[in-house]
Amino acid sequence: MTGCKPETVYPLNAVRAVALATQQLTSPSDPSSTSTIKDIEQLVAKIGCVQIDTLQVVHRSHYLVLWSRLGPYQPIDFDRLIYSPQSRHLFEAWQHAASIIPISQYRFQIPGQRRQREQPHEWYMNWLAKDDNRTILDTVMERIRTSGAVRARDFEYNGPKRGSWWDWKPVKVALEYLFACGKLMIADRINFQRVYDLTERVLPSWVNKTEPSVEERDLFWIEQAVKALGVCQPAQAAEYAYMKRGRARAYADQLIKQGVFRPIKARLIDDQVYEMIVHHQNLDMLEMAADGEIRPERTTFLSPFDNLFWARDRDVQFWGFRNVLEAYKPSGSRIWGYFCLAILHNDRLVGRFDPKLERHNGTMRLKSLYLEPGIELDDILLGSIAAAMHSFLKFHKAEQVEIEQSQPVEFGDKLIAYL
Repeated sequence: MTGCKPETVYPLNAVRAVALATQQLTSPSDPSSTSTIKDIEQLVAKIGCVQIDTLQVVHRSHYLVLWSRLGPYQPIDFDRLIYSPQSRHLFEAWQHAASIIPISQYRFQIPGQRRQREQPHEWYMNWLAKDDNRTILDTVMERIRTSGAVRARDFEYNGPKRGSWWDWKPVKVALEYLFACGKLMIADRINFQRVYDLTERVLPSWVNKTEPSVEERDLFWIEQAVKALGVCQPAQAAEYAYMKRGRARAYADQLIKQGVFRPIKARLIDDQVYEMIVHHQNLDMLEMAADGEIRPERTTFLSPFDNLFWARDRDVQFWGFRNVLEAYKPSGSRIWGYFCLAILHNDRLVGRFDPKLERHNGTMRLKSLYLEPGIELDDILLGSIAAAMHSFLKFHKAEQVEIEQSQPVEFGDKLIAYL
């Protein structure tokens, strides 16, 4: 294995290439091929987990994350890996927010489940302290044991009107608490509503259920994060591993001492040199990237929840691009749009657009389209974005695209001409 010399300062193009390669975002798209269920399973294992989100102006984010890397694939295959008893190799759990995770990693959820049972989160603690709520837990568990999997809506609710989206009815709280404790798992989704069932009925028998220590779990998550990020600052692995930065930094330092992580120096977009880390298994890749042997050649679009953006501030450090989700801002406060997707072209983030699929007429409406400052609008770029847009439309079963506004205006006009 190649070792890095302490005096080496890796150039920006090398760290970008490794960051994209470890996220499977370097190979050129092949619209003629369709990825298999095995490709999907291997991708999720490579990047660790995929964040779930409820927003659905286009496909939900977890489906987009796969499309960005695989191109054409069947979302039903992804669902089968999560929810089909015959094909289940992924599952829902809380990691980087609500996520889809390889089921082989189930054991690393067990310490958190134990903690919820023994020392519940303050919010759950307050709920459990109220009259009758523990009885609701017993009632829900007995209903599932005797009648099978349930949704929250399967229970009648005749209580006071709930004024806020997070103000769940008591049975929903009970289901989520039992899920957090590990007594229930998500067996399916119907119209995106969770279907809960007993863990012993959902978890395949072959899954390792040996409980790790908290330290073993955290070291696993930090190591997985740095592998998936490619190159990062030690504390940046925290967001990927769903951990506080100080705790993540301490574990990263431990793994540096063990030689699992290697400290490197890299010159980033501001032309300053930074101390960063790389997993020892990715050192050869970094050397190859520095020698120009790894050239990112993919043009695709990235969800605002994409794994590439999980390391805080790295989007600015590597690409001079600030990934922003404005869905939860008042409309008058938005700069870019409700659910802007970044445009990746080779090793640059060159623009963004705010799409909305009009399902009734098969139109993909781009409410706004932006080119980043300093990006030259040439034929190669336009052709590549148009090809990615064709794939994006096909993935959404959209027949046409309409652009409401574009900055610069010629970007939208020329893109339409290419399409």
